[in-house]
Amino acid sequence: MTQKILILDFGSQYTQLIARAVREANVYCEIIPFNKKIEFSADLKGIILSGSPFSVNDSGAPKVDLKSITDKVPLLGICYGAQLIAKLSGGNVEKSDKREYGRSKLQIMSSNELLKDVKNDSDVWMSHSDTITNLPDHFTIAASTHNIPVAAFSNENEKNKIYGLQFHPEVYHSAEGKKIIKNFLVNICNCARDWTPAHFVNDTIASIKNTIGDKKVIMALSGGVDSTVAATLIHRAIGKNLYGIFVDNGVLRKNEFEQVIESCKSIGLNIRGVDAKEHFYTKLAGKPDPEEKRKIIGKGFIDIFDQEAHQIEDIEFLGQGTIYPDVIESASVHGPSATIKSHHNVGGLPDFMKLKLIEPLRSLFKDEVRKVGAELGLPPALLNRHPFPGPGLAIRILGEVTEEKVQLLQNADAIYTEALKKYDLYATVWQAGAILLPVKSVGVMGDERTYEFTVALRAVTSVDGMTADWAHLPYDFLAYVSNEIINNVKGINRVVYDISSKPPATIEWE
Repeated sequence: MTQKILILDFGSQYTQLIARAVREANVYCEIIPFNKKIEFSADLKGIILSGSPFSVNDSGAPKVDLKSITDKVPLLGICYGAQLIAKLSGGNVEKSDKREYGRSKLQIMSSNELLKDVKNDSDVWMSHSDTITNLPDHFTIAASTHNIPVAAFSNENEKNKIYGLQFHPEVYHSAEGKKIIKNFLVNICNCARDWTPAHFVNDTIASIKNTIGDKKVIMALSGGVDSTVAATLIHRAIGKNLYGIFVDNGVLRKNEFEQVIESCKSIGLNIRGVDAKEHFYTKLAGKPDPEEKRKIIGKGFIDIFDQEAHQIEDIEFLGQGTIYPDVIESASVHGPSATIKSHHNVGGLPDFMKLKLIEPLRSLFKDEVRKVGAELGLPPALLNRHPFPGPGLAIRILGEVTEEKVQLLQNADAIYTEALKKYDLYATVWQAGAILLPVKSVGVMGDERTYEFTVALRAVTSVDGMTADWAHLPYDFLAYVSNEIINNVKGINRVVYDISSKPPATIEWE
């Protein structure tokens, strides 16, 4: 039985960072909306209340039944969570004279298990407009900052283990934040810290064997990290009863179809490649709208995948590389969302396929998927590939997609990718790619004037793709790539570099 921590989500932008910090301490955790019923079981070791865009004094502020939690497990409130604990327990929370945002110095006032071995005067990250002005009876101030008297508090006794932090320990800027979270997990919740990649691999393979037995599984493979790791786990459990299908939709990267087939076979996967380029080019002709292009590719993929699936008898399961951010139920500013994102490798499971789902990675974040892949012995070249959008180069070709444009962009993108590897920059960026713009401009090559396309280069740094900063690539590198593309790709005579961050821009252009 795997021990776990629950994080009750009040809509904070940092909720997933809390989960990642818990997981980094080798403790399993799950995120649920604040008003979802809590299933108390022997494996539940503690609960964390997240921050929120709300004020606890708002008329519609989200709340929880504290007593039902604190009677059973230790409780930690972060920012809004701490203010909620204080208010519901009889303390006062009021609007601050000024909103406190950014770094502050933590002054430890009294020792407790949460702040054990935390250095005095360490940096912590604040982001709140309310502040706790009076603590409830039996609560103790554990730390303060220059601007706020109650930065951390506790109520430790034989019955209750309650803690609150008005700063965010989960963010990078809180220097001792990971130690504070680890103290909560180990010193207070008595978590064993045994949730490791090896533990996950062994448990997951055993679970797949138990679920599937000798039945057959079909799976769409893309060559991406998620689908490859998921397929490897299923393959380790059921061997050749996993049937992988890789569809060439005509908008893959240069030589990607052949490379993916070869790499999948090299690790023992049973894979079939399907050349469907002409089908997609025909459907995409005369369709410049980004959303329409996405729908055409999604529908075309499902149709072809279904045709291939019908050629294999007695398929009962569909394998998918769904990961945890795709299935988290998020609490929005206006209350918990009832929807779950459906961002699967096959673009959603068609009702007519009547297959049961196997999603071995649905509890993992992206970085955890890579760690599991390493535990499985997958080569770094597979695990460290940059993310690539499902619609592929179709959304990196602005406007109508044609075979000629695809080949132009494939060649430019391949030069860019190889240059990133040559300059040892590939691993320093989260995602990179070239975008073909629907713009032609005048150029001069030799004694001739040209009128050719423009390519934009995009590279971003990120942790999980939710936010991203443009990568500050060296000028000499950009000059090299520009020259290589213009000199070697006939049809492109201008190269530009995108210096937009997300937000307000997105990583992809369409």
